[in-house]
Amino acid sequence: MIITISRQYGAGGSEVARRVATALDWALVDNDVVDRVAERAGMSPEEVALHDERAPGFIERLARTLASGAPDVVTTQETPMPGRTEQKLVHLTEAVVAEIAEQERVVVVGRAAPAVLGRRAGTLHVKLVAPKPWRISVAARRLGVDLKAAEKTLDDTDDNRRRYHKQYYSRDWDDPCNYDMVLNSEALGYEEVVEIIVGRAKWRWPSETKERRESR
Repeated sequence: MIITISRQYGAGGSEVARRVATALDWALVDNDVVDRVAERAGMSPEEVALHDERAPGFIERLARTLASGAPDVVTTQETPMPGRTEQKLVHLTEAVVAEIAEQERVVVVGRAAPAVLGRRAGTLHVKLVAPKPWRISVAARRLGVDLKAAEKTLDDTDDNRRRYHKQYYSRDWDDPCNYDMVLNSEALGYEEVVEIIVGRAKWRWPSETKERRESR
C-alpha cells in the first residue's frame, strides 16, 4: 500500500504527507530520498538537499555534473560528463522510487512517484492544489521573502515539475485524471485534507490499516 502526494508549490504537500503518515502509522518518505541520493553520490545530504527535485531545471544541470550518475545533485561544473545523459538520471530516480515502493505502507512525497508507479495495484495517488495567491503567501512566509520572490520560486518550481512529467512520461502534470484525488488545501484546510486521505486509505485497505492501528 503506497500513498503518493503530488503538490503544487506552496500547497502543503510535505505537511499533509507527514500528518497522513502519522495518522496511519506508516513510513514517510520525503527528504529521506535526499539521504539515499547523497549516499549513492558520495556527497553530503545538505549539499544534495540544496538541489533536489524542487530546483528549476535540475535535470539539465544534473546531466552536466554527476560522475556517479545519481539524481538530484548539482555542482558548478559546466563541462558535460561523458556518458551521462538525462535519461540515465531519470532511470536512477525511478529505481529509488521503485525501491521505496517495495517497502509497503509508505507515504511518498513528490519525485514523480505517480508517473513512475502508474496504476500499479495498491497505490493511491493524491495531488494537492490551491489558488495561486494563497500559495504565494504561504511560500513567502516559509521562505522569508517578499511576495514577488515567492511567486518567482513558485512558478519556476511548478514549471519544472510540469516539464519533467511531460518530457519523460508524456503526462500532463496538471491533468486531474492522472490522480485518484485532487484536493484544494486552502478550501479544505490541512486537517480535512488529511481526514479525506486517511479515510480513503482505510476504505481501500481496511484489513491493512486496521492491523496497523491495532499493533501500535
